[in-house]
Formats: sequence, structure tokens, C-alpha cells
Amino acid sequence: MDWDEFAHWGKHISEWGAQYHKALPDTPVRAQTALGDIAAQLNQVPPENGEDMAAILEDFETIVMPGMTHWQHPRFFAYFPANAAPPSMLAEQLVNTVAAQCMLWQTSPAATEVEGVMVDWLRQALGLADGFTGVIQDSASSATLSAVLTMRERATGYTGNKDGLSNKGHLRVYCSDQVHSSIDRACWVSGIGQANLVKIPAIGPRFEMDVDALQQAIADDLKAGHTPAGIIAITGGTGVGGSDTLGPILAVAKEHDLYTHLDAAWAGSAMICPEFRDEFWQDVDGFDSIVFNPHKWLGAQFDCSIQFLRDATPQLNTLKIEPEYLKTTGAPVTNYSEWTIPLGRRFRALKIWFLLRSYGLEGLRQRIRNHVAWAGELCEEIRAMDGFEIASEPILSLFSFRCPGDDATQQSLVDALNDDGRIYLTQGEIQGRKVIRFQVGQFDTTRDDVMMAKTVIQDIWEKIQ
Repeated sequence: MDWDEFAHWGKHISEWGAQYHKALPDTPVRAQTALGDIAAQLNQVPPENGEDMAAILEDFETIVMPGMTHWQHPRFFAYFPANAAPPSMLAEQLVNTVAAQCMLWQTSPAATEVEGVMVDWLRQALGLADGFTGVIQDSASSATLSAVLTMRERATGYTGNKDGLSNKGHLRVYCSDQVHSSIDRACWVSGIGQANLVKIPAIGPRFEMDVDALQQAIADDLKAGHTPAGIIAITGGTGVGGSDTLGPILAVAKEHDLYTHLDAAWAGSAMICPEFRDEFWQDVDGFDSIVFNPHKWLGAQFDCSIQFLRDATPQLNTLKIEPEYLKTTGAPVTNYSEWTIPLGRRFRALKIWFLLRSYGLEGLRQRIRNHVAWAGELCEEIRAMDGFEIASEPILSLFSFRCPGDDATQQSLVDALNDDGRIYLTQGEIQGRKVIRFQVGQFDTTRDDVMMAKTVIQDIWEKIQ
């Protein structure tokens, strides 16, 4: 392909993309294909000779697209969204075209310097204190792993990387039982191990960590000769929105000199709205590490996760490795590859710059406020349905409910709703009972889209009786 062909097909794909998004409301949200349908249509051996792009794109539409679940659909109410606002998508097209590997300042000064400013723009937007710095990670999983590795190194006097974990005893990390599975995985990968991730029961309507139980768990571990390493708190857990009261957790951490990490991957975006901070964000400035995902609720195209650091030094002491070929001569510079696990880095900051300039904070705030309000409205509509119950009250824009019947009935309703295609939901679990999760967060959803869900749920429920 030459560059004239590139321009031709690039224009074609952009026009296709606009039409795709316009048509989404009339498309089933979840892929309607059966297991193996897509693979069966692909050649099982690679081509020896090149093919025309027209044929490739035709196969894309006929083979690939039927097997895609549409995350940008306005009635995607499952999981949390991976939003992609149009300005963010355009920025990604530019990044893909320039195709820079931005691991060091010198390999693309603009990427490093824009990243630094964008992280600070978002620090200000979330109301975090002056002095926090940070880095753009691919996902909250990577940020959490970075924080857990830092807990490990700090607890071992920064000897774990060098010596391994033999003869260092049991390093213990504490969290609530509402945390995302990425916390478990971080403990696996870091060598701390699942058995040393101590999950504290969640209590109350916010499903928050029981701080008295946390204090007792630490005391028991110290008595047993274990080494407490850190505490992971959550604001807006994935299951039902579990949100810890931050101040008491920080007090325990300070008493025992523990490193702290706050997982606010989903709900952190809502903190651009000052009215939510009193309930969810009090004392946040005491955390050593905080992660939130602009790619979830702010509209930055996946992947884009911000890890804020009150002091970057412990993480740099954990992750920085500098062979001669990566050294930068001259004035001191920031090389963000030293702050993260991967060496290679994409220019993720550009889409944040485009996004914030295009909508402004107030435009993004209004979307989030709408989503929270509409989720509350729908919750009341479902509460009023005969035999239905609200299993967890709205935490921001997330709630869960149950239909009449046992756990198998809940799953049957979820499956029937998703097979219908008009909306997309997922199941969850609270205290051993299956529930149906509902979250509002797709970037372009409307009140009509959200309220339509009640009609669909009622319709499908009547059909499966």
C-alpha cells in the first residue's frame, strides 16, 4: 500500500466509522453469534500473496462485525464502559499514524511533556492536593500491580527485586472483600501470593471495609510473625460499588507504617463533580497511590489509566532500571518508562488533551451527573415492579436488583435480556446471592435509553414466565 492508497482507505474507514456509530441504537448490543462461528469463516492458513484492501474490508464487515459486542452502544449497561468520545478517537488516529514509541523523553519529548501536564490537569479536576504527580498506565491492573510491587519492596527494604522473596516471611496485603480481581492477580504476579491477600469483610450500605476487623487482622499477623506490607482501599468497587471510608483506613496505615493504594478505577471519574467528594473522596490526599480510568467514564478511548503518586520515589525505587542504552545525557528528564512495568509506551496523553479541550470539565461533569440521576430514576422504576427487589442501592450510577425466584432464575433473566439484544446487563453476587447489575455510563446514552431498560426487563420477564 502506498500513501495515496492509505489516504483513500483512511477516509473510507472514517466515513464507515461515523455511519457505524449513527446506526448503533438499531443494533443488538451483544454479539449474537455462536461459539466458533467467526473462526470457521477465517482461512486456516496464512496467505502467500497480498490481497486488495477492498476485499479485506468487505470480509471485516461480513465476518468480524457480526461477532462484535458494541461497547459504544447507548444501551450498554453491563460491566463498566470503555468509552470512546469522538475527539479521543481522532487523537488515537493521529497517535497511530505518527507511531512513536514514547518510552523516554528523548524518544518523543512532546509525549512526555504533554503527559506530565495532562496528569496535572486531571489532578486538579479531581481535587487532589498539590504535590501529587503521576503516570499514564494502560489499565488499573497495571497501576495496582505497580503499587503492590512497591508495597513488597518497601516492606523488604527494597531487597525483593535483588534477592527474591526467599526467607522474607509472609508479606501481607489487606483489602476488603469487594475489591476487583486485579488485586488478587497483583498479589499472584508480585510473588506475595493469594494466601497473603487478607480480605476484610465489607459492611454497611456502602459495602465498606470493616476497619475494626482490619486492625484486628494486622494485630493477628504481627503476633504470628508476618510482615504487613500495605492496604488497598476502593472507591466504587466493580461488584456493587463498594466504597471505603478513607480516613480511618489511613489512620491504621499510619499507625503501622503501611503503604496505601486506592482503587477508584470507575468511580474516580465522578470526582470531577465536587458534590460527590464529601461522600467518597474525604481524606484521599493521604493515599500513597491512587488509580482511576479516564477510559471508563470520561470518554478517553481505551486504554488510558492514571496512577497518581503522593511521592514517586518508592515506585521509582521499585521499577526503575537503567541500562546504558536507555540513559539520557544532559539535563535531568522524566522518563515515564521508569515509573511503569512495560518499557514501551504509547502516546496516551494526546487523547486526554483532545478530550478535555473539546468538552471542558463542565461538559464531562454534566454527563456524569445525568448518569447518576438516571440510574436513580430507573432504580425506583424497578423497585416498583411486582416481586422485584433492589439488592444494592445506587452508588453513583450502579445498582443491582433481583427478580422473583432463585439464583437460576436471575441468570435466566440476564441471559434472556442479552439474547434479546436491546440492552446488555451482567450478573453479580452479594453475600452468596446472585443479583443483576445495572450501571449507567456509556458516553452518549440518553435518559430515554436508560428508561427503556425498564420496559425491556418487564417485557422479557413476562415472556420467560
